[in-house]
Amino acid sequence: MKKISIFFSLFLALAAGLQAATVAVYHTSDVHGWYSARPAAWDNDNPTRLIGGFPALAALLKKETTPYILLDSGDMFQGTPEGILTRGLSSMALMNQLGYAAAVPGNHDYDFGADNLRSLFGSANFPLLAANIYSKADGGKPDYVKPYAVFERAGRRIAVLGLAGKHTATSTRPENVKHLDFRDETAEAARWLPVLKEQAPDAVIVLTHWGLDEALSLKRLDLSTWTFTAEPVGTLQIVRAVPGIDLLLGGHDHSAFYKGYKDPVSGTWIGESGYGLSYVTRAELTFDDRSGKLTDISVAALPLWIDRIGEDPAVLATVAGFNASVEIKMGRVVGQAADNLPFAPDGLDSAIGNWLCDITRKATGADLAFHNTKAIRTPIKRGTVLLRDLYQTMPFDNDVITMRLSGAQLRQLIADNIVDNMSFIQVSGLEITFTPGADRKADNIVLTRGGKPIKPDQEFTVATNDYLAYGGNGGDVFQAGKDIVDTMIPVRSLMEQAFARGKVKAPRTGRIKRTK
Repeated sequence: MKKISIFFSLFLALAAGLQAATVAVYHTSDVHGWYSARPAAWDNDNPTRLIGGFPALAALLKKETTPYILLDSGDMFQGTPEGILTRGLSSMALMNQLGYAAAVPGNHDYDFGADNLRSLFGSANFPLLAANIYSKADGGKPDYVKPYAVFERAGRRIAVLGLAGKHTATSTRPENVKHLDFRDETAEAARWLPVLKEQAPDAVIVLTHWGLDEALSLKRLDLSTWTFTAEPVGTLQIVRAVPGIDLLLGGHDHSAFYKGYKDPVSGTWIGESGYGLSYVTRAELTFDDRSGKLTDISVAALPLWIDRIGEDPAVLATVAGFNASVEIKMGRVVGQAADNLPFAPDGLDSAIGNWLCDITRKATGADLAFHNTKAIRTPIKRGTVLLRDLYQTMPFDNDVITMRLSGAQLRQLIADNIVDNMSFIQVSGLEITFTPGADRKADNIVLTRGGKPIKPDQEFTVATNDYLAYGGNGGDVFQAGKDIVDTMIPVRSLMEQAFARGKVKAPRTGRIKRTK
């Protein structure tokens, strides 16, 4: 009996060793300070149904039975008063509480400067990964980032290589990162992957603040029928040029891939997790029971529905503390909106964008005004408007800049900002028509003012925000402007002053028109 018992115990031990090991990878990106659940306004069937937030994510993770790694692709805090007023400390506290393993810096994580980001990660229980950030002064790496990390879960070694977006040089205030060199993501992946391989990992993950395709921006979609261009774009460039990447987790474009995307050329799986912590991507890595080699990956973006998942009480309490600390200021009524001021359903000019440009032009006395479309993060709803609403609509601490531009420069500005038949700029004081062109650009751009064509040699006074004026994405033309003046007027103050003058009405749209 004793021999049988020993044999049976040995059999069970061997059988356990032969079971396939699995490791789950959870991924968030572009949380932008949205720590709490909110109504899923985009859900036409039930727009009041609550979704998202760290308490829901924590509840989901508590139900997970597979060993897991929790990762984030950046843009952690800039977007809500809770994130902005604490300069990201609230994000660090929550991410520590949930047990994040690593993160990469997003462009907006530099919005308060590199020293602020260094300070934040002095309080983090997890590393900030970015293999492609270097100091321009000495070519070394900033002391608050490391290129990669290796984690062990279920007896398997998972290597994670971090890559910041090269676009960070111009997609935060350029002044904040002028001392840093954001090198090409693909070249740096090729440089560092052999270093990772020396660690003998069982799987390699690239974690980056860069997206698969800007044409997918702000979409929640199934990519199984999506056709990409012949030339690889976005993160496809990395996985097709650098063999050996098993999973790439990206962000920045605010897209969520319901079923992930397996690149048919490289075989690499790609996931993106949307905006505002409404979704979390879950990837499952399965390893061979004998060799230990990675045999399968499955990827899915999971909606964080509160009625399905619930919310973790301890994390709810943490979020409630942050909410209470800012509500005294943010709960103040600033005025009334007579209409909804929504985004543009067709990706051109919007009611909220037109209004913001109109009040900027009026306040400065400029002929024209411009704001970048992506700076406007939430619409304004009809009814009572709180200071919190203004912060969530315009989370960035931008000031208004004025200058003079020629008609030729204005045409170039519009050409730079109409991509994939969408306008990445909002306007006041002129009308624009264009036709879809080749290479994702616009053709036949015509600018008119008061029904008259704008001539190349005409000059106009222009108002914009300091992000665009000093070379932010799409703002190259502004750097060549004449008589540049920083008014020191915060954009958000203009918004508040407009509400103080009376009920705000939605301007008509149609300033930017797409023709056949």
